[in-house]
Amino acid sequence: MPITRSAKKALRTSFRKRDFNRVRKENANAAVKSVKKLAATGKKKEALAAFRTAQKALDKAVKEHTLDKNTASRRKSRLSRLLKTLK
Repeated sequence: MPITRSAKKALRTSFRKRDFNRVRKENANAAVKSVKKLAATGKKKEALAAFRTAQKALDKAVKEHTLDKNTASRRKSRLSRLLKTLK
């Protein structure tokens, strides 16, 4: 446990940031999962709409330093490649 006043404040801050980061990461992962699910069922239009929301969620996570930009870029690239294979 922290002893100094500044360490206590840092602990509170890190808990708060952890909560925000967890929500952002869960939103991004849920969006990616929905795209994959729609692509697996063959619903191309719905998958494309979900892809746009997934891109937005991933970009927001990058902007707030929750995810690394290369990680988000890799996920977007893989999703786009998955959608290109759909007929």
